[in-house]
Amino acid sequence: MGSGYSMKNLTIQNVSKTYFDPYAGANVTAVHDISLKVNQGEFISIVGPSGCGKTTLLNMVAGFLPISGGSITIDDKPIKGPGADRGVVFQTFALFPWKTVGENVGFGPRMRGLPKKECDQIALEFLSLVGLEHVAQKYPNELSGGMQQRVGVVRALANNPDVLLMDEPFASVDAQTRMTLQEELTKIWQARRPTILFITHDVPESVFLADRVVVLSKGRVLEDMPIQLQRPRVWEHLIEDDTFKGFSSQVLSKVRSA
Repeated sequence: MGSGYSMKNLTIQNVSKTYFDPYAGANVTAVHDISLKVNQGEFISIVGPSGCGKTTLLNMVAGFLPISGGSITIDDKPIKGPGADRGVVFQTFALFPWKTVGENVGFGPRMRGLPKKECDQIALEFLSLVGLEHVAQKYPNELSGGMQQRVGVVRALANNPDVLLMDEPFASVDAQTRMTLQEELTKIWQARRPTILFITHDVPESVFLADRVVVLSKGRVLEDMPIQLQRPRVWEHLIEDDTFKGFSSQVLSKVRSA
């Protein structure tokens, strides 16, 4: 958990991103004018059709892409590049194949100079959040895709980031595993309360996970919808729930009009 001394709010203010497209021979604006305030500990899903600017926005918050205009700040400090205050989980697992699962999860703390014994303890603590402490000595290629993705999530969390950025992290696993991972992620989030920005094009996923669903369209915020569903969230309870269906259909109609 964060120290709690200050609220590490993420503020995206009038952000735009323009780049030169050599194929078109012209400048293209991927993000027009996005403003979004994310409070510490909030879970925000960002959903929208392909090409709406979701991943571009995430990459700017991660510090991988410079912004063309506006500002992105955490705790009022401008983002100038990648940093340990932001963890990123991609669609591909991106684990180090030559390191054990435990070493993968303890990598961030080790890079911060913590002693090996402490890093091993941190790794076990985080692996136990997803029921994988028993595979700490195995290598990533010995795990299923769903297990690898769990490791990817807790590896990002073990570095204690202020913001966890997730770019369609469950898109490459089967539907059943995906539902399990969604439930696990909400449990981890409730236990640790990181701030999460979760990119997806899957509408039910966006509603199931989030406190707020932000719909993007053509590089702009089309809708910022609070999701008032009780937690913990379990698919078995929600799949036929009228309130859940109502939120999903509202978000879907916005995405389809985008």
